[in-house]
Amino acid sequence: MPRRAVVTGIGVVAPGGVGAKAFWNLLTEGRTATRAISHFDASGYRSRIAAECDFDPAASGLSPAEIGRMDRAAQFAVVAAREALADSGAETGDLPPHRVGVSIGSAVGSTVTLERQYVRVSDHGSRWVVRANDPYPHLYDALVPSALAAEVAWTAGAQGPVRVVSTGCTSGLDSVIQGAQYIENGTADLVLAGATDAPISPISVACFDAIKATSANNDDPEHASRPFDRDRDGFVLGEGAAVLVLEEESAARRRGARIYCGVAAYAQRSNAFHMTGLRPDGREMAEAIRVSLERAGLPAEAVDYVNAHGSGTRQNDRHETAAFRSALGEHAHHVPVSSIKSMVGHSLGAIGALELVACALAIETDTVPPTANLHHPDPELGLDYVPLTARQHRTRTVLSVGSGFGGFQTAMLLTAPGAAVRDD
Repeated sequence: MPRRAVVTGIGVVAPGGVGAKAFWNLLTEGRTATRAISHFDASGYRSRIAAECDFDPAASGLSPAEIGRMDRAAQFAVVAAREALADSGAETGDLPPHRVGVSIGSAVGSTVTLERQYVRVSDHGSRWVVRANDPYPHLYDALVPSALAAEVAWTAGAQGPVRVVSTGCTSGLDSVIQGAQYIENGTADLVLAGATDAPISPISVACFDAIKATSANNDDPEHASRPFDRDRDGFVLGEGAAVLVLEEESAARRRGARIYCGVAAYAQRSNAFHMTGLRPDGREMAEAIRVSLERAGLPAEAVDYVNAHGSGTRQNDRHETAAFRSALGEHAHHVPVSSIKSMVGHSLGAIGALELVACALAIETDTVPPTANLHHPDPELGLDYVPLTARQHRTRTVLSVGSGFGGFQTAMLLTAPGAAVRDD
């Protein structure tokens, strides 16, 4: 029998609350965590709203040394990893250390620390030659994205494969795929896989302002993230982290682990087209979905719920709607589709991992989270985007998709424990 990866633990740091329970409550209640930016003075920016995490590192169990050493994104990742391990009930000390792996995704790494320290040593950019005799002792950790995965590895005592995946806004999905592959090919028996990003900083906001990708609905931040709505005007930046514990299925069953879901199949494509542009026909995303279904040995009709990328830009909404129609055929008009970015914003590389947690909990509870703020569905789209209110719905197989700047397209299928998938 082939080795299969299953999810046995989840950990979350998200806008609206720390912990998986707070995260799921926010989603199923259809509440939004978007608000005016408080991390810095955003008064001079086009978009002045974001989905911020109310995160106290000390209250979340980090020591003063850890707080001083780690960027905000690393802090998120470590706290989420600790929750995931505790939730799984797995004792990494019971495994040979080289059989424990880590796969962490991030789009922008330690942006907050890098920017803050540059501002400090350059006197707010006024000095071309910075004060090299006044360095931040952990600046190298902030510079190299590998530090994010290293911190999680130290937390778990992982001495197996440890990697960072950075594929823009598909990083969260792609990092979990990497972790699942470690399980499937026998490289590891337990993997902490997920993603983290803390991009709410002046430079990140300025970058998205420049291309007008983010919402400028500053007077009503709670309702600014509106995927699939005719009045949408861009995405709302967010932050957060999610980590999943992946184990080999038979081993997880032997130890009596709680299994949220299994990783049935996945596929990744690129459009090789444009840094920010998407082809309107959604061809590459549709291909990733079709290949995932083929690898799982499942028909389109088996998909019970689609967790959409749903960023809230017209280009993306049209692109992925076309992809769903192409890959799922008539079933696209009958399956519920929703976007949690309407509630927790778009945390760049982290969001795919957060969305996979939402998918795992949707499977466990037979509940589809809603698309908040969807009061006026775009008539050009025409699918069932689960407006405003969560829905009880039999959810055995979930499709989650992601789309990233650079043309990255990823699809992943999760199935309920015991659900049949192809064995070859």
